[in-house]
Amino acid sequence: MSITFKKGNEEDIKVFFPYNPANIRRVKIIKGSYFDSIGEHWHIPLHEQAIKQFIEIFPKEQISIDSSLNMNKVIENTEIKKMIVDGLLKNLLLEIDKKLILKGYSRSTRKTYLGHIERLTFYYLTHPKQMTKQLIHQYLIELLNKRDKSHSYVNQAISSIKFLYENMFNKYDIVVDLPRPKKEHKLPDVLSQDEVFRLLEALDNEKHRAILFSTYSAGLRVSEVVKLRIEDIDSKRMMIHIRQSKGRKDRYVMLSEVALQILRTYVKKYYVEKWLFPGGREGRHITERSVKKIFEKAKIKAKIQKDVSIHSLRHSFATHLLEGGIDLRYIQELLGHTSSKTTEIYTHVSQKNISQIKSPLDTMLNKNSP
Repeated sequence: MSITFKKGNEEDIKVFFPYNPANIRRVKIIKGSYFDSIGEHWHIPLHEQAIKQFIEIFPKEQISIDSSLNMNKVIENTEIKKMIVDGLLKNLLLEIDKKLILKGYSRSTRKTYLGHIERLTFYYLTHPKQMTKQLIHQYLIELLNKRDKSHSYVNQAISSIKFLYENMFNKYDIVVDLPRPKKEHKLPDVLSQDEVFRLLEALDNEKHRAILFSTYSAGLRVSEVVKLRIEDIDSKRMMIHIRQSKGRKDRYVMLSEVALQILRTYVKKYYVEKWLFPGGREGRHITERSVKKIFEKAKIKAKIQKDVSIHSLRHSFATHLLEGGIDLRYIQELLGHTSSKTTEIYTHVSQKNISQIKSPLDTMLNKNSP
C-alpha cells in the first residue's frame, strides 16, 4: 500500500491511501484525525506526535511526502525524522544497491553512495524523486558553507546524487550541470620511522602485531589487509598478492622478512583457515573498523600526538621509500596508483631534499656571527 502526505491547512496534513476498513480503524486512533468526504482523504494534525503515531501504525508501508509540505520545519525530533526517511526510502535503497552491484561498484563505494542519499532525504524529509534542481543546489551549498564539509566529501555527494537521478529515475536534467567544487590539494600526514617503530612496538597481541606490521611493511590499504588470504602470502618469492583492490585491480607487493616472521609467529598461535585475519563472525574476515581501533589504541600507547589514522601507515611507507632513494615509478606500482601524479604528492612531504636546503635565517646569522 502506498501512502501520500500532502499539504493541508496550517494545522493539518492531507493523507491519501486506498480504502480499507482496517486502515480506517487505525487512523481513527490518532487524536484530531478526521475524514474529508469531498476530497476523499484523511486529515491528521500537523505536529510531531501525530506523525510519529501514524508511522508507527503503518510501519511497513511506503510513504510519499509532497515537497510543498516542508516537513523539516515541523519535525525536530531525530528519531521521528529517521522513521520518516525509512518510510520514504523503503525498497529504494535496496534497488539502488542492486544497481551498484551490477555496475561493479565496491562495497565501500556502495555504502558511501547509500549514506549520501539517506542524508539528502533526511535533510528535506522528501522523496528524492520529488526534489528539484534548486533543492539539490541548496543542499550542496549547505554542505560547503554551513556544515563546512570538505570538497572531496561534497564531490562524493554529487557522484551519489548523479547516480541516483541518472540510473534510478532517468532524470538527467536535474544533475546534468551540477557544479563540482575544486579538488583540494592536501598533503598526507606522515609518521617518522621512529614513530612507526614506537607504534609497532606498542602492540602486545600477536594478531594485532601481524596486522599492523603487514600494513606498514607493504603500504597496504586497510581494505586490502583485512581481505588477505593465506595463499596470498608467497614466502618463496617473498611477495604478497593483493587481489581486486581499488579499481578492481590485482597487484604484487614485497613481503618483508620481518613481517614474515611476525606472521609465522601469529599463525602458530591462532587458528587460521580461510582469511589470514578472521573476524568475530564465522567465515568472515576482520572488519576495517576493528583494524582502525587497533591502530588508535597503539597510537595512544605509543604517545603519538600527530593527527594520524591507519591510512597514515601507507603514506609513511611511501615517504620512507622515497627518502631511501627508491624511484617514484616503483613506488607507484607498489601502491597501485593508476596515475603518477597521485604518487608525486609524496615528494612534497619527503624530507630527503627539503632538509638539505638551509633557511636564509641560518645563513644570515652564521654570516654575521662573531
